[in-house]
Amino acid sequence: MVHSAERQVNETVSEVAPTHGVIRFDAFEVDFRKGEVRKHGYKVRLQDQPFRILQILLEHPGELVTREEIQRRIWPADTFVDFEKGLNNAIRKLRDALGDSAEEPRFIETHSGRGYSFIGTVTATDGASQKGKAVRPVEVRVPAPSRSLYPRVAFGAVVVLVLVATLFGFDVGGVREHWLARASSPAIHSLAVLPLANLSNDPSQEYFSDGMTDALITDLAQISSLKIISRTSTMQYKQTRKSLPEIARELNVDGIIEGTVQRSGDRVRITAQLIAGTSDKHLWTDSYERDVRDVFALERDVTADVARQIQAHVSTQNQSPTAAHQATNLKALEAYLQGKYHLDREGRGGGDEESRRAAEYFQQAIDADPNFAPAFVGMSQAHGGLLIGSAEDITVSKKYAERAVELDPSYPDARAWLGTLKWQPYLDWQGAEREFRLAIALDPNNANAHDALGQLLNDIGRLDEGLRESQRAQELDPNQDHLSDALWRRRDYDGALTIERMMLNNHPNDGYLHLSLFQSYAQMGMKKEAIEELEKVWRLFGFAEVATHMAQAYDVTGYQGAIRQCAQDTEQLQATNRVFLPANLADMYAILGEKDRAFYWLREANEHREIASVDPGVSLVKTDPLLDSLRSDPRYKELLQRAGLPP
Repeated sequence: MVHSAERQVNETVSEVAPTHGVIRFDAFEVDFRKGEVRKHGYKVRLQDQPFRILQILLEHPGELVTREEIQRRIWPADTFVDFEKGLNNAIRKLRDALGDSAEEPRFIETHSGRGYSFIGTVTATDGASQKGKAVRPVEVRVPAPSRSLYPRVAFGAVVVLVLVATLFGFDVGGVREHWLARASSPAIHSLAVLPLANLSNDPSQEYFSDGMTDALITDLAQISSLKIISRTSTMQYKQTRKSLPEIARELNVDGIIEGTVQRSGDRVRITAQLIAGTSDKHLWTDSYERDVRDVFALERDVTADVARQIQAHVSTQNQSPTAAHQATNLKALEAYLQGKYHLDREGRGGGDEESRRAAEYFQQAIDADPNFAPAFVGMSQAHGGLLIGSAEDITVSKKYAERAVELDPSYPDARAWLGTLKWQPYLDWQGAEREFRLAIALDPNNANAHDALGQLLNDIGRLDEGLRESQRAQELDPNQDHLSDALWRRRDYDGALTIERMMLNNHPNDGYLHLSLFQSYAQMGMKKEAIEELEKVWRLFGFAEVATHMAQAYDVTGYQGAIRQCAQDTEQLQATNRVFLPANLADMYAILGEKDRAFYWLREANEHREIASVDPGVSLVKTDPLLDSLRSDPRYKELLQRAGLPP
């Protein structure tokens, strides 16, 4: 047992000293326990990835550390990132923080094509120094315990206990207060960012505060150890009167970030505070002020401080390079934030007009900064998310999405949206799945990417996998419905109905939710309720005459008559180019038992996939419960083949 203890101590102290304490080189001090770098006593801002590379180099000062070793330690083999780009960026940031250069290195020397070495003089905490060698601590041998040792140990233990009790009892130096504060500090594993309040005198600056909230959520989402709630759920608490503990319970989070944005001319000031969700306890607050052109850097400062406060580390493998996301001038930033504001209004029921206005602003941003990837994503979404669009809209959407990925291959939103376009309308199932998974690898908190991947997996019949992704999206965005469709595809109509009703309490005027509710009622044989929901769908989308005709038909000819009337009115609207809903028409004719008409509209959906529309097209054909009556027909198998779906 003694030899075992001795061996354990010897093994411990034989490890390289810099990774376990404080070491110094030149004017710098590196504390690996705290994860901090200081120069002349002042903290140097250094991101997690460059810090970890510094740690690896300091483990072997003077020795070559290969690029392969760095990749193995920081970029695991299953991480979907550009290693070369990531490593070069991290080394550049590390050199910038240390005031070093590749041409005349003082600390980090490049071995072309091979790796790097630390060439500075390293001083350990014991004062020993070496240049070009690791500092090896002296081995310690543990003597066998003797009987005379025990009284001394006991006496020393008593002295220590008395000293601790004295310090704690009289709170000498604030020891008790500090210990109790740390003991009572809640663990933060999940976080929600509430909409930052606009304190500017100009109400028209609301778009700016919304944009800052969105940017902060995006940055925080890169902290892989945290669950970050999606903006679509948190934006509903704008100007809410609910207490923070109540919001925390509804969102199921441990912590909440709230704050303000105040803009005056070309200056912007953000104040943020971290609150413990359940106890409403204030944990941290700070203010930041910058030129508005540096607003993205300001957001990263807030993110870094929040990460330190919750003792989390920004994920290296999931963090996108931020430089490509920063607009180069104020005009581009202003136009982009205006475009986002209108695009979000379209998502909340503003219609295609809001998308068109958003596209105008995104084009202004692109004209001002042709390398600003987020503006290209916005433009692509403005053209690709129309209620009804043209083949030209799809072409434009694809072009801008591909350009965004070209500008920044590690931008999660660009990857996720490109995946959506590959999925619908192009039915590139493998390509779409690859893009969604890459987006999730880059940003594990991206609810939209999880949702899209879940829907795609459901489309191709991988229902268990699809359900897991949908559940993850629901966790990240609890105030939106990401789950009912996955349950509906699995024929769990009761489960789908529960989710839909719950979501309608928060979104009573969401036409898509009412459509989902119609489908669930239809499959459960609740015909009266189904017709009532379908009527609401048409009214909410601005076609009150269709709803009126359905109600009249139901009173005269019942459920089948109401569905037939709805199908006829939809065909008339489609003939006048007011809607394009072929898959919805196929569902209605399948309900009516008219297989020929159902297959006709499914073929139309497949042959006109280039038309932008909210209609799901043939993507649902394999697992749509409403089409179950068609599956034994030979035309059904032929349709699956044309859509590239497995039988």
